[in-house]
Amino acid sequence: MSVTPSAPGAGDALASIAGLPGVAAAVDAARAACEELRWHEAFRRRWREVRAETGLRAAAASAALDGAPVGVEALRAWATGTAAPGAGTDAVAAGALRAQAVVEAQLPALGSRDTGAGVALPQVLARLHAAAAADVLPDAEVGRPRSGPPGDLRGLGAAPSPDVAAARVTGVLRDAAATRAPALVVVAVVHAELLTARPFAGANGVVARAAARLMATRTGLDPTGSVLPELVWQEAPPTYLAAAARYATGDVDAVARWVVAYGEAVVRGAGHARRVADEVLAGRRT
Repeated sequence: MSVTPSAPGAGDALASIAGLPGVAAAVDAARAACEELRWHEAFRRRWREVRAETGLRAAAASAALDGAPVGVEALRAWATGTAAPGAGTDAVAAGALRAQAVVEAQLPALGSRDTGAGVALPQVLARLHAAAAADVLPDAEVGRPRSGPPGDLRGLGAAPSPDVAAARVTGVLRDAAATRAPALVVVAVVHAELLTARPFAGANGVVARAAARLMATRTGLDPTGSVLPELVWQEAPPTYLAAAARYATGDVDAVARWVVAYGEAVVRGAGHARRVADEVLAGRRT
């Protein structure tokens, strides 16, 4: 079995992953955790506040994973205009904040029948990269596929060539649009492909996590748009990258372990989101 995105007209590559050992149980656990979160009292009237607050935390964690641990309060100050980011790591974190804003603009209102899929994923990826990479990369490399080796995520081993990276991303997005695989599998595989293919010259980590965040809602895995697996990955960045590197080998067991670990991160991320919802409901976050 190969996890390489399928050629046009081939079988459902993502659905085949759903049958790997441990994946079905991970799918069930992640679905149950997200469904339980959906019925938290805060999501009746204050879901926008919960989504905004978890979005800040997701962006801060994603920035930290890319070497910019500026913290939630710095991002909050930038978002409200009470402070402005500087250069260096601030630019990376500001890019993560802007990418999260792109995600939130694409999310449907909670309870809406709209799936939020009005903009196709390839166009969303370009927008995410333009947001994440502004002030980080030269203008000529922003929002465009890379033409040489990437300058980030060195912990994943050798990057594929630009042509191979572009083909992998095109293939996985095509597969994700057509598959009957469970939502967890779709989100986990798209995240891993973006992370390991590294289709851009930089900011690939921020883009991969933001795209996965959007897809978690589009696929129905996380209808609240507030689950925080990013906080789980932030706790152990080497473990996160090592699991992605093993996934990239195409080894079947490594693919299964990535999806199972992703499900565990979603379950724990739902717990983080529940605590944020508790704070919002108690009036500690407004």
